[in-house]
Amino acid sequence: MANIIDTATNNGSFTTLVAAIEAAGLVDTLKGPGPFTVFAPTDEAFNKLPAGTVDALLKDIPKLKKILTYHVVSGKVLAADVVKLKTAKTVEGSDVKIDASNGVKINDATVAAADVAADNGVIHVIDTVLIPA
Repeated sequence: MANIIDTATNNGSFTTLVAAIEAAGLVDTLKGPGPFTVFAPTDEAFNKLPAGTVDALLKDIPKLKKILTYHVVSGKVLAADVVKLKTAKTVEGSDVKIDASNGVKINDATVAAADVAADNGVIHVIDTVLIPA
C-alpha cells in the first residue's frame, strides 16, 4: 500500500492538493509514520474557490500551511468512527464540525468518498476546501 501522498497522487483527482502540500513543505510529514486522517479536497473543490485564491495561497506559505493542516487529524479515523463524532481536533489546532445526520459533512464540505486506505492513515474525499476561522 502507498502512503497518503502517493495514494493522493496516484488517484489523479488531487493534483492541486498535492501541489499545495509540496509548496508548503508538508510532503515528508504526510509520508511519515502517522497515522493521519486527511479530509482531501478534490481539484474540483479547489476550482470552487474565488479566482486567484490558489495562486495567492501558493505565495503565502504560512497561510497555506494553516489551511492544509486544518484538513488533517492525528490518528486513523475511519468513517465508522467519524459518524460518532461532533467535532475533531485538526493538526492546525482548531476543530472541524462533523454532521452525520444526512450523509457526512465536515464543516460545509460533503464527504464524497470515505476510507481511502493508505499505509500511514486514511483519506476522506471532500467536495469543498476547508478554511479555518
